[in-house]
Amino acid sequence: MAKTILPMLLPLCTGMDLSTRYGAILSCGQIVHALHKLALEKNQSITDLVDKDILEGLAKVPEKLEAAQLYRGIGADYMRPAACSLIEKLSLSKLPLHGSPTISVWQTTLDDTLKVLLADYQVAIQDNAIAGFAALCNEYYRTEEGTALPDIQDTVIDSYLRQLQNDMVYARCGFILALGALPKFMIAGKLKKLLSGLIQATKITVKDISMAEARRDAIKSITRICSTVGIEKGGSPDCVICEDNISSVYDTFLQAMEDYTTDRRGDVGTWVREAAVVGLAEITSQALNADASLMQQEYCEKTIFSVLHQAGEKIDRARVVAGETLLRLLYHDPPIPYIPHREELLNLFPEKDKETLNWASAAECYPKLMPVLSLKTYTYPVLLGLTVSVGGLTESLVKHSSHSLNTYMLKISDNEEGLKAISDTLLTIFNNYIKVDRVSLPLLKMLDFLLGSGCFELFTQEEDHPFSLALLDLCKKEIAKCGDPQKLLAAIGVFCQLVQFSGTIRGKVLFQLLVLLGHKYPKVRKNTANQLYEMLITYEDIVAEENLDEVMTILSETTWDDDNLEGIRGVRNQLCDLMGVKKPVAKASTKPKQEKAGEDRMSSYADLVGRLGY
Repeated sequence: MAKTILPMLLPLCTGMDLSTRYGAILSCGQIVHALHKLALEKNQSITDLVDKDILEGLAKVPEKLEAAQLYRGIGADYMRPAACSLIEKLSLSKLPLHGSPTISVWQTTLDDTLKVLLADYQVAIQDNAIAGFAALCNEYYRTEEGTALPDIQDTVIDSYLRQLQNDMVYARCGFILALGALPKFMIAGKLKKLLSGLIQATKITVKDISMAEARRDAIKSITRICSTVGIEKGGSPDCVICEDNISSVYDTFLQAMEDYTTDRRGDVGTWVREAAVVGLAEITSQALNADASLMQQEYCEKTIFSVLHQAGEKIDRARVVAGETLLRLLYHDPPIPYIPHREELLNLFPEKDKETLNWASAAECYPKLMPVLSLKTYTYPVLLGLTVSVGGLTESLVKHSSHSLNTYMLKISDNEEGLKAISDTLLTIFNNYIKVDRVSLPLLKMLDFLLGSGCFELFTQEEDHPFSLALLDLCKKEIAKCGDPQKLLAAIGVFCQLVQFSGTIRGKVLFQLLVLLGHKYPKVRKNTANQLYEMLITYEDIVAEENLDEVMTILSETTWDDDNLEGIRGVRNQLCDLMGVKKPVAKASTKPKQEKAGEDRMSSYADLVGRLGY
């Protein structure tokens, strides 16, 4: 290999044929590395087995490729990863190039590869560059004493940190991951600066809101750096993770758990949350193994809350990561302290679930999660996760999650204390996420389902139950000045279900429904009329018996989606008189009209169809 094959392959590394050149570069790197391992077994170096001229020729291959402009054009997505792989293997083989200008050329090649978008498999290409960068640092940026070369350390880290503001997401991701791959001696004395830059990269800003990949990779790099430098309670915050900086790491991961950014690709924040779940588990495990006194109750509790929340979310992949992490935390050795209701959780999730429970299957995971609702400490995070699943759009997900929740609710339907815990939590979630469509819309759908399933029948025996009144007020706040037809339709369902409660709430609900019966959106009016008709069939005592037939006739025979809004509102007012409800009065607008009557874009069918997504 050393005397025949390498001399034959070397000229092919810069030849004309792309495929031959690509294969030759990869082969040379692998052969040299294998020979280095063989030399180590014989207590020799690579220079004892391979001629100096061959090694020098291989070291100059990246430079020759650049000079021949072979990093550009069609073959670039082959040449760059091949060159990075060669740099990695030559560095691992400890070629005697310390202080040589060749190292600077290699560094430039790696940096350019991290910056340039080459192909759809950019991540794989960057992985080659990152592996080459880590190997280069380990071999050529270290002094004989094992410390970093001061000038090189400052130059590399400062340069890479500046790239965290790069406007190109793929470049930003590449440099973020490269910082995470730094060896321990390169981080020593610079940890504060590195953490500060990476933590800033995890934050959502108006400019960078679409860069979910960069935020995800920043979380991954922080996790990797924590593993690299280790944890030492009384250590220096500029060298290791210690009591002075571990809180900032936890806070960063927990903040990332709130990343729900979306774009045309969907819920891209899921990538960030998954990385944060893994990061929380890693830092908790490392801290516990290093010094149990570093464990803080607040962070242990928030970690388990966040994991359980994600375990009930609608995205299968996120549930898998969260579920596996939950079991890892519960069965960690030594046991993680401050986990509320630890014994109950161990009973609900036996150790065999590590092998048998499929968290990606809604039919398996949701029945396992339901009993956790009975543990008051966990009711909020689990119910919050369930909200977006039960009120979601995916048929199988909604089917299994709603069935599991309904089964649990019916089991506690006679338990006033249990029902109160669930109802109070639902109101808290609604209040916390008012006008946050990501949660409020599926929450309205879930409330409609739960009320319609008779889950709160026990509360209907009390006149003007506080839950019903509070829920009505929150629904009114949610749809105030709302232009989203989907949300309005979901709220109509909740209003109709609230009629099952007795007392003054019925009049208040009827007023809201009659307001919506005169809404500017035709579909909202029609849907309101249909549900109001069905509601009156179920609850005949709502309207005076002598007026019931006339009310039903008007509801069924009126064309509620007619364009004549003024005429429709006149019919609506007639219903108000028959049902004993005060007539809604339109508020005078304080703003001058921008469009003439009859040209209101918001009231047109075209606008409604667009908003409904048809």
